[in-house]
Amino acid sequence: MNNIRQVQALNKRELENAIPPEASWHADYRDTAYIYIGGLPFDLSEGDIVTIFSQYGEPVHINLMRDKETGKSRGFAFLKYEDQRSTDLAVDNLGGATVLGRVLRVDHTRYKRRDEEEET
Repeated sequence: MNNIRQVQALNKRELENAIPPEASWHADYRDTAYIYIGGLPFDLSEGDIVTIFSQYGEPVHINLMRDKETGKSRGFAFLKYEDQRSTDLAVDNLGGATVLGRVLRVDHTRYKRRDEEEET
């Protein structure tokens, strides 16, 4: 929860100080269209996650991390948007959101897709 508050405070300071987009902390992640999503309810499917996050852009890849033995969700995922700018919207608007009683942590990431993973 502290990370979510830190991001929200940073966004608030940038807004209050009229920081231009190229000077925003988001600019450090202009080279990646992936986000990390943590705190996911364990019974959400990839389709559910795409439905939630598609309100900020077109998802083209999702990797919902699952337990290797049981196949059950581990509660976090990596999602790639078609347009990198969608990551800023998702991080700012869905970080700290509550879904089925769980608080989401949404952040930029430099996720590297494995060879066997296909884009959706």
